[in-house]
Amino acid sequence: MYDYIIIGGGIVGLSTGMELLSRFPSAKVAILEKESHVAAHQTGHNSGVIHSGIYYKPGSYKARLAKKGSESMTEFCREHGLEVDICGKVIVASEDFELPLLDDLYQRGLDNGLGIRMIDHGELHEIEPHVNGKKAIHVPMAGIVNYKQVSEKMAEIITAKGGDILLNHKVLAIDETAQEVIVQTSMGEVRGAYYVNCGGLQSDRIAKLAGLKTDVKIVPFRGEYFMLKPEKSSLVKNLIYPVPNPNFPFLGVHFTRMINGAIDVGPNAVLSFKREGYKKTDLNVADLMEVVAYKGFWKLAKKYMKEGVEEMIRSASKELFMKNVQKLMPDIQKDDIVPGPAGVRAQALKDDGSLVDDFFIVPSKRSIHVLNAPSPAATASIEIGKEIVRKMDGMLKMESAV
Repeated sequence: MYDYIIIGGGIVGLSTGMELLSRFPSAKVAILEKESHVAAHQTGHNSGVIHSGIYYKPGSYKARLAKKGSESMTEFCREHGLEVDICGKVIVASEDFELPLLDDLYQRGLDNGLGIRMIDHGELHEIEPHVNGKKAIHVPMAGIVNYKQVSEKMAEIITAKGGDILLNHKVLAIDETAQEVIVQTSMGEVRGAYYVNCGGLQSDRIAKLAGLKTDVKIVPFRGEYFMLKPEKSSLVKNLIYPVPNPNFPFLGVHFTRMINGAIDVGPNAVLSFKREGYKKTDLNVADLMEVVAYKGFWKLAKKYMKEGVEEMIRSASKELFMKNVQKLMPDIQKDDIVPGPAGVRAQALKDDGSLVDDFFIVPSKRSIHVLNAPSPAATASIEIGKEIVRKMDGMLKMESAV
């Protein structure tokens, strides 16, 4: 019998387990992970950026927890001897029509309490000599890390504090009674007083198993990357981002120096035909039919039809992808990039076709469900864990008062 069961061994679930054991050292905590290792999906396919929180609505979870999370993630890495580099990034306007959008983003960054600067063409070229830009925002607190390495260290800490990480435990059913939670898994029954759903790409299905009714569904979007050939890596010093398209909820093709020195170029953003499908050819008929049958998806598709079609064409055509690349980095040629890894973003979508644009954390009788935690969740993970434990502490106090 556990005090707390956490479903999902990604970085959010691990951060939650670590925080529970920090706050309640005598608690019995179990993390259930359906794969054979932690950080198998969103966390393990992450490009490793420590985000600043510049993009997000002031006061939102994303804005607050990314800003604080970037600091706590950096501190965690340094404390435990993990690789981390606060290298900074530039967000670049390469065309005149992007300048007012850049100004708006700069103001949002200031509203979020960030120590950012607007820089001109000359200073931009001192930071990134090969970029094509008129002006840029310099974000000095952005950085890079290996989130899989971070997750493995968190798992090590949890185990050292007496927590159990139960691998190959796929959740099949959940029964919340007045006194306990009974989780049926592929490896048998696990009982506990409370549980936290940190299931990422499967989080809505886990909530459904528990009988929780919500108006959100996870729709998987695959982000496909290219890699800059090693002999061309000197073209990108650190992190280069375009001004995001305000009509499309993704950040556009950007250039990321990873902690191992490799340079990611991308991503595009296309509907994945499998929730955990990292290849273009991956297909799960049940996953696809669930999306196709969802009314919210068709409302979303209608709203973003033009942008969605352009993303699909770029996915199929390296030549068209290169147009986006060369808008910011004209010195990069088609033969300089090779196919790289892909990740799948678990994006919650509402019945009305709107994307859930903030972290979405829902309490239930004896549980808390994290139903939307895409980027910048890895950056914010330590702070998300603290927020979940605060909510859990509130539940415990309410129960004891009854």
